[in-house]
Amino acid sequence: MTFMRKVAKGSALLAGALGLTMAASGCSGSTGGGSDQIEGATITVAWMTDPPPQAALDAFTDETGIKVKWTVVDWDSLQTKIAAAATSNTYFADVTDVDWSRVGQLGTLGWFYPMSDYLDVDKMEQDMPQMSSFKSDGEVYGIPFDSSYMVTTVNKAIFEEAGITEMPTTIEQYTKDLQQIKDKGVLDTPLNIPFAAAEGLSTYWYQTTAAFGGTVLDDEGKPQFSSPDSAGYKAAEWMVQALKDGLVPEGNINVTDSQGMQKLMAKGSVASTFSDYSGNIGSLYDVPASSTVVDEVQYIPTPGVSGPATNLGNPDGIGIPKQAKYPEAAAKFIEWVTSTENQVDFAGGSGPDKVMPHYPSPSRLSAMEALTESGELTQGEVLTELLEGSEATFPAGAPSWYPDFSRAVNTNLHAAAVGSKSVSAAIEDIAKTATSNVKENS
Repeated sequence: MTFMRKVAKGSALLAGALGLTMAASGCSGSTGGGSDQIEGATITVAWMTDPPPQAALDAFTDETGIKVKWTVVDWDSLQTKIAAAATSNTYFADVTDVDWSRVGQLGTLGWFYPMSDYLDVDKMEQDMPQMSSFKSDGEVYGIPFDSSYMVTTVNKAIFEEAGITEMPTTIEQYTKDLQQIKDKGVLDTPLNIPFAAAEGLSTYWYQTTAAFGGTVLDDEGKPQFSSPDSAGYKAAEWMVQALKDGLVPEGNINVTDSQGMQKLMAKGSVASTFSDYSGNIGSLYDVPASSTVVDEVQYIPTPGVSGPATNLGNPDGIGIPKQAKYPEAAAKFIEWVTSTENQVDFAGGSGPDKVMPHYPSPSRLSAMEALTESGELTQGEVLTELLEGSEATFPAGAPSWYPDFSRAVNTNLHAAAVGSKSVSAAIEDIAKTATSNVKENS
């Protein structure tokens, strides 16, 4: 059992608060002063979804003596509360979300404890391929809570109707197949690309860049996409050209990633999403209440230049704010909630009574494998293989200036799609944003 993780995140949400904090504090961050108490402690967990079953929480309390107060806050509001508490150096929660794209900011500002202070992160990383997404300057600031990563989905029924029975493994063949679907009149616009100026467009470009064989930024944050023969440049050209060639619906200029998944892919209005979200088949496309393409969509290895490409991570982590009252107890909870046994239970591997509502796909390979063996994970073998080979979007960690960069990415690619600027000009402006931030933060 999986669910479509929250998408179209507002990458600019913290930009103002972060900038003010860095200016005021000189990047010194806040210092922690929590209690080492474990037994008898009551911790507050602020999260985006409903809690695990009460029986599971009671079992945790019986085992550790730690009581859990679970508070549900929507994702955007949660980020605002995290920032507000940190900037005012006041208590908000003992355990809360750590988004991969903000790890650079959180590390620079010192808002969260390094998880190595409390857990054996090196050992955990062996079973959690996406741990690197939560590293900044070698420190881990969040433990992967879910295993969201970018995947390619195709409506096999539509492909077969167009005479395509062998799924593409290269971008060239993928593009030809989409054109064949169009030319044969099966679908006028078979490809879903969300061109609205939002985070979903940014992550789509990152994944497409990886498929073209490159990275967006190097370890120092310098742009790797300025040259016309670079992967990032080619990815932008391919995306915009697909719209110009009529492979992408014209209305997608204002479509976000979640809208494209829910209103186009799930309704059979398009045949493929090149950069989709892992778990969407089981949680969206195969759910009759939300889909008209049940049992028609499948995951395929993301087509690359000469064969399958890597899949980039897009996970949420779970960490401990520096203002936590009980960081030791918080670490015990994080270790418990991300254990293999609990991830299997929360995802439905042990029956409905143990399911955590809206739980994403597990972050542990061992849990994914167990769910696959039980038959509770749709196309589990494929998802597990893709997870095992997934990589961080930014190998050196998301830079502290990521919101500014992401905003430059999606606004400029949107402008190129609309036609108000060329791909070359869009790429140039995105590169300028990265370069200026590197200089300012060096």
